[in-house]
Amino acid sequence: MIDIEDSRTWVLPQMLAVRAASHADKRFVQIVDGDALTFAEAAHDADKVAGHLLALGVSPGDKVAVFVRNSLDFVRAWTGLGRLAAVCVLLNTELKGAFLAHQLENCGAAVAIVGADLLPVLADIAPRLSALRTVLVAEDEAVPGEAPSGWNLLPFSGWRRAATYDGPMPQAHDIAAIMYTSGTTGPAKGVLMPQAHCFLFGFGAVDCLKVSEADTYYIVLPLFHANGLFMQLYACLIAGATAVVRRRFSAAGWLNDVQRYGATITNALGVVSAFVVDTPPRPDDRDHKLRLVLAAPNPAEHVPVWRERFGIAAVSSGFGMTEVNIVAWGSAEGTLPGSAGKPYDRFFEVSIRDPQTDAELAIGDVGEIMVRPRLASGFMAGYHAMPDKTVEAWRNLWFHTGDAGRIDTDGYLHYVDRIKDCIRRRGENISSFEVEQVIAQVPGVAEVAAFAVPATLSGGEDEVMLAVIARPGARLTPEDIARHADPELPRFALPRYIEIVDALPKTPTEKVRKAELRRRGIGPATWDRELAKSRSA
Repeated sequence: MIDIEDSRTWVLPQMLAVRAASHADKRFVQIVDGDALTFAEAAHDADKVAGHLLALGVSPGDKVAVFVRNSLDFVRAWTGLGRLAAVCVLLNTELKGAFLAHQLENCGAAVAIVGADLLPVLADIAPRLSALRTVLVAEDEAVPGEAPSGWNLLPFSGWRRAATYDGPMPQAHDIAAIMYTSGTTGPAKGVLMPQAHCFLFGFGAVDCLKVSEADTYYIVLPLFHANGLFMQLYACLIAGATAVVRRRFSAAGWLNDVQRYGATITNALGVVSAFVVDTPPRPDDRDHKLRLVLAAPNPAEHVPVWRERFGIAAVSSGFGMTEVNIVAWGSAEGTLPGSAGKPYDRFFEVSIRDPQTDAELAIGDVGEIMVRPRLASGFMAGYHAMPDKTVEAWRNLWFHTGDAGRIDTDGYLHYVDRIKDCIRRRGENISSFEVEQVIAQVPGVAEVAAFAVPATLSGGEDEVMLAVIARPGARLTPEDIARHADPELPRFALPRYIEIVDALPKTPTEKVRKAELRRRGIGPATWDRELAKSRSA
């Protein structure tokens, strides 16, 4: 058995083996309208996937990219790589073009597990990938067709005929995963996540939200992110609970799923909360078993809807980052509306500090949220192949989140705004730098600034806006920019608003004053993608 108090045992395949023994026939993962895995089946499949990957030349410590939508094959890839002690490089399934190429090249993975429906997206950038050699096609039993030059294209389902892996387990300090998080002055950074760090995301939910074997966790968020994979699915593994996983979030299907599968807890990240709250009321809104919803952010105006319309007793929240884990949690009884809960000081130090001097500020003052871990390997190990960014984030021995916040006299953490020049849309952090790099390649563009403007839906999120200077003599329209750039940008990063401008406001050192652009916002000359779409419909 695992001693939950001993962080040396916080290792994915060890936890899976324990649950396979203690809850063998209990359902672990149920895909909405799809198949399921028991805990014993999940452990068996993980051993076989590990054996399959080993036979293909993957060794412990090697990086393998996973580009697969929410599915049992995703779960098999994650647990199989964990069993082999290889590194699972989790790629956002909305990525394409330059964004996807950067992450694959940065991690250097020679092997990728790719959903059959996403294979054309990967094939489109094959000439840009120097390291990738073997591609395993998931969610399809058929043998893949012709591969791009230099690729060995194989069905992922080969794991079913593989020998069972019986090698050593990874250790808590070994790197389990790489997740890419938004760059603000450069490209996206790969967060090196130790086994114990990944475990602690899930254990925090078990510890603070009291997730137990009696729970059914309804997961609508993508498993390539820490919230869906670690805070929810891993929490189910730790607690012996059942996870019900939807392939893609549907506001219209949310209540039906909750009722059908007997969900007792769910998470709502970003605008998921706003989308559910905005659905038309139904007579059966309260006919469910939900005891808690964890919403981040947690707008005060949504809390009465969750409690009064849906009858959910506890509305909780949290604050964290891929790099630092979840450093503030609400409780199983809920949290103060509008707050992120209280710092999780069992494992982390959370401090509000001056972003210029790093000096600690007084209670109630707004400053940058900074964090330190209290135990080894419960935090990121750095940014992959970016030591300068690692040191920059860790200056004065505090991790700088780039987020502004305050802690009130009762100890609640309140998120205020972003300090970094980052855009958050539909639950995704978007690097303005990466968007600008793509737009700069559009013919006729001389200069571009990407920045956030408020979304029309409540929930504290953004829309992407571009201010673009055209080259002299170029006849450039917003439609031209969208048409050329859209194939290179993930859907969540597509600019909604584009404006052709004569100049950009700048500092004496020629840095764009994005705060001024944000204040200026949308004007009469701004092109609106949604408005243009409705007019053409």
